[in-house]
Amino acid sequence: MLTGEFDEGPEYETYRRRGTTDWLLVHTLDGGGRFADVGADPGTVTLVRPDTPHDYRTRGRRWHFLYAHFHPKPDWSPLLDWPEVAPGILQLRPAAPAAGRIAGHLRDAVRHQRSVLPQGEQLSANALEAALLWCDTQNPKAVRIDDRLLRVIELIDQDLKARLDLPKLARAVNLSVSRFAHLFREQLGVSPAQFVERRRLDAACRLLELTTRPIASVAAEVGYPDPLYFSTRFRHHTGQSPTAYRRA
Repeated sequence: MLTGEFDEGPEYETYRRRGTTDWLLVHTLDGGGRFADVGADPGTVTLVRPDTPHDYRTRGRRWHFLYAHFHPKPDWSPLLDWPEVAPGILQLRPAAPAAGRIAGHLRDAVRHQRSVLPQGEQLSANALEAALLWCDTQNPKAVRIDDRLLRVIELIDQDLKARLDLPKLARAVNLSVSRFAHLFREQLGVSPAQFVERRRLDAACRLLELTTRPIASVAAEVGYPDPLYFSTRFRHHTGQSPTAYRRA
């Protein structure tokens, strides 16, 4: 994998008659580029398949973009099934919030690849996968989740200890409680309360597996101030008590 960030002037161009053996992802941040006859405006994300001729250049006076050359992991295949806008060239036009998150993860990929840590390459690959997952939320060929629900999911994951009741989540995306609850269940198949509980208990599972924190500390970390109630809900979720789960 090779990642980077370029901010090029009008003279920038690349031509490879046979393309490359890897995939090329380009996220345009500012200015504009062109892949053959396909424009790359700010916010667009472009994928070039292996063995597709490379003929891309600045369109206008400037092209500022993030890029990644990569050989995908086998389970990434569904994340690369984008609309094809020209032979071998695929493109998405994500909404602004998602485009920002994609750029953030790609910058993480660049940063980790430059790291001196022995885990840097793997961290970079993880960041690229996160960028592709956010791209998938904007793929018209995939099951689309409303951008407002994506913001709520991010809010939930940011702080599982917070009060995450239905009115607060609905207010965060300027929806009525009833409209928000209906939209959430319609798109995700569970109620907001069920989703929050699953996120909390899944996080508790990871803490029990990877740390030696006391059960009460794990409970508090994922938003359950009452350890007894936490144990009851955990057993309902996993079929085991927190202690038995850790021991297993």
